[in-house]
Amino acid sequence: MKYDILRNVIDLLEEFDEHNFPSGIFPNDIEGFKQWLVANYKAEQRDNEPNWDGKEKGRSAESVISTLIVHMNRYAKSYSKSAIFGSSFSTQEDFIYLINLKAFGEMAKMDLIKKNVHEKPAGIKIINRLIAQGWVNQTDSEIDKRSKVLSISNKGLEVLENQMDRIRKATEIVTGNLTYIEKMELIRLLNKLDDFHKRIYDKNIESEYLLNEVLKDRGV
Repeated sequence: MKYDILRNVIDLLEEFDEHNFPSGIFPNDIEGFKQWLVANYKAEQRDNEPNWDGKEKGRSAESVISTLIVHMNRYAKSYSKSAIFGSSFSTQEDFIYLINLKAFGEMAKMDLIKKNVHEKPAGIKIINRLIAQGWVNQTDSEIDKRSKVLSISNKGLEVLENQMDRIRKATEIVTGNLTYIEKMELIRLLNKLDDFHKRIYDKNIESEYLLNEVLKDRGV
């Protein structure tokens, strides 16, 4: 019997290697293997599945997850819009860019744009607006004199601090009635999704080819 178990384990290891390459979602070690086992355990527990609109008509879990993520983004934007109403901020992106510069220190324009998952034209527009307001300083890079680095100015720190109380309250509302444990689990799942999509985003694939390239990498 112990040899049957060993063969089963070897089969699982082969399946793990096949599914985890080339995506690399899980670490290629024993910890990654254990994470993969937990994520892919196929016990029959359909009674524990949540209900969702259109499920009885065949709507997929992937469809409802995608829709709910879009909805959450829109809800969050509505709270952010309320938090900055009457302030000097034009959009939520203004204060998000400032928060990133405050938290992570000076950085190149494209690094800041990528950290906010924006396309270059949209990101440059936001940065130029922040510079014009005097909230962000732009200086020559000490590493490469041809490039510029950005840092939050004293004026930017002041305008951000004046609005932070309302911004924090808006952030708290977004998490709704989730318990602490649910918040931690949601962070884990969203980090997992973010890691997956960031690898794709960092490749800077043109929109024309993006979907086909991703599907090809996943063997679809």
